[in-house]
Amino acid sequence: HYSGLEEAVFRNIQACKELAQTTRTAYGPNGMNKMVINHLEKLFVTNDAATILRELEVQHPAAKMLVMASHMQEQEVGDGTNFVLVFAGVLLELAEDLLRMGLSVSEASYIVIEGYEKACKKALEILPDLVCCSAKNLRDVDEVASLLHTSVMSKQYGNEAFLSKLIAQACVSILPDSGHFNVDNIRVCKIVGAGISASSVLHGMVFKKETEGDVTSVKDAKIAVYSCPFDGMITETKGTVLIKNAEELMNFSKGEENLMDLQVKAIADSGANVVVTGGKVADMALHYANKYNLMLVRLNSKWDLRRLCKTVGATALPRLTPPTVEEMGQCNSVYLSEVGDTQVVVFKHEKEDGAISTILIRGSTDNLMDDIERAVDDGVNTFKVLTRDKRLVPGGGATEIELAKQITSYGETCPGLDQYAIKKFAEAFEAIPRALAENSGVKANEVISKLYAVHQEGNKNVGFDIEAEAAAVKDMLEAGILDTYLGKSWGIKLATNAAVTVLRVDQIIMAKPAGGPKPPSGKKDWDEDQND
Repeated sequence: HYSGLEEAVFRNIQACKELAQTTRTAYGPNGMNKMVINHLEKLFVTNDAATILRELEVQHPAAKMLVMASHMQEQEVGDGTNFVLVFAGVLLELAEDLLRMGLSVSEASYIVIEGYEKACKKALEILPDLVCCSAKNLRDVDEVASLLHTSVMSKQYGNEAFLSKLIAQACVSILPDSGHFNVDNIRVCKIVGAGISASSVLHGMVFKKETEGDVTSVKDAKIAVYSCPFDGMITETKGTVLIKNAEELMNFSKGEENLMDLQVKAIADSGANVVVTGGKVADMALHYANKYNLMLVRLNSKWDLRRLCKTVGATALPRLTPPTVEEMGQCNSVYLSEVGDTQVVVFKHEKEDGAISTILIRGSTDNLMDDIERAVDDGVNTFKVLTRDKRLVPGGGATEIELAKQITSYGETCPGLDQYAIKKFAEAFEAIPRALAENSGVKANEVISKLYAVHQEGNKNVGFDIEAEAAAVKDMLEAGILDTYLGKSWGIKLATNAAVTVLRVDQIIMAKPAGGPKPPSGKKDWDEDQND
């Protein structure tokens, strides 16, 4: 029988277990999709844990700890969010068994926490020994594509070869000499229609917009970018003009026209042949732009405007002044194109080492394209991780089983009660191959016993074979199923920290307004006429 405070610990663990169970069935290439409807009633169909958690709006404070840990993984590595959740959930589930073994909960919690922290430290010491290979050349598209396979496969099983090739082309084309890769430089443009196989990579930027004027294509573009509307200047203060006769009225509007004419002519004379504006385009300005053969593109988003400036090397001007040569951007061609039945404006760089690359995604439905975008996002993040650390560990549960084996041996050498916690920590690693096996419809116990048997013989790289009909194992290095070293080490660290934080909590105290009588809420409609 437990006291109220001790029950609170179990309630926290229960909430976290339920959350982990939700995403566990979505783990791996054969994971089931979740249909999430968020507070705005937008529908998401995905097996991406980061998206599921972002849209779920978890309320329970202890479960939020796990969500925060997986968000940290998303920010730090960009992939492996589900690993954090599943692993932390199992750590807590196994901790519950230890807490119920007879010691007082506070005493047992301390022992479990100490054991988990020791085991986590040991796991991070063992992990560098499990590295099976490293990326050799990140400028080789084929090699990069093979390294991105695993990451893309877990989201888009069946399309991983095509998509990882696309992502590799986009990433390699904009990898700077310094090696500092920015994820934001890979843009995604989604256009409904055709199929996934019609997706492509463009060097430069693509906007789902139409051009404003008559000019729809420009070669060797010199681009002037304005963050203000393409319109005549309006005075700050109001002025009154007294017009005495018809001639003055004619001259008044003519003066405005001449001014606009001069402004647009000055822009054309500076050598610019494409104008991009961040505001509205006035009819009169449009007329003169057509007269001087200027191509006009309007971008409503200031972020798009900034990215375009970065791509073409332009400076966004706040007023309609003619740009200098330094302020103008350049690219090979700007043209209006039709993809499916959607009009797009393409700013194209022929040279390979552009600043920004765009992956044009095609698909039959918005939901499908959103899911592909998430897979692309994970692939791009994996590439970024590889630019920071090129080491790779075997996937498919091979790393986890090897860690479980070695940490169990380490637990047996530890005196004291925390050896039980260390062994449970090792057992928690089995959850990963177990989830892969269960989601593939294979008996999990059979898979795990086979993996242990092979690893005892010293084959560190053997993991679960997802494509086999029965419980089978194969060498992950030969199969090319590899995880990033950084992703694994951060995942283990964050999951352990989250589990330990939850175990340290014995009370959740919520600040709520105090009880008591409510203040009088005055008479409604006191100023209404009584006779109405």
